Amino acid sequence: MIITGYGHEFFKIQFGDLVVAFNPISKDSKLKGSRFGADIALLSINTPETNGIEQLSFGEKKPFVISGPGEYEIKDVFIKGFAGGKSKDNKLNTIYFISLEGMSICFLGALPSKDDISTDAKSALESVDILFVPIGGDEVLTASEAYKLAVSIEPKIMIPIHYRDDAAGKAALKTFIKEGEGGEELEKLTLKKKDLEGKDGDIVVLSSNA
Repeated sequence: MIITGYGHEFFKIQFGDLVVAFNPISKDSKLKGSRFGADIALLSINTPETNGIEQLSFGEKKPFVISGPGEYEIKDVFIKGFAGGKSKDNKLNTIYFISLEGMSICFLGALPSKDDISTDAKSALESVDILFVPIGGDEVLTASEAYKLAVSIEPKIMIPIHYRDDAAGKAALKTFIKEGEGGEELEKLTLKKKDLEGKDGDIVVLSSNA
């Protein structure tokens, strides 16, 4: 598994030839995005920063798009989506769980509050290996709230998302890393299941490849 970040909540997870993308940045956003082919696109919330499906068609790849709660199986990838709060303008956020290659991934999207995690979602959170957690405050968790929630979930690896590349975003990231007593900064995260052994809430910050 190779995990690559492209800024904000835009991430690519690659398993061999299979590509899964989360929350692609659209051309209508002020943020800089990237383009590549994906097999599956997961959209947590419908904003210009997260709905750039047009960025994920490249060559022979055109993504199967999932944009809300439900259970899905595409190309042997098992996906569950749960409602995870609403934005100030009443847009639904979806929390996604993916199971593949013996690893469990949870993507919280633009989660406004820990109270927006449903009972069903909490049950799925009991065995998460890799957790994508939003930080930065405003419409999502603050850095401190995000860390406390992440610790309660007990993932092997935490990956902070959503923060901007500005003073406030950098301050939020610094706070999150300090709460965890340090973190590793990488351009890409390459993992096999055996690599998770011995990890306990390790923070991995993925730089933007946009």
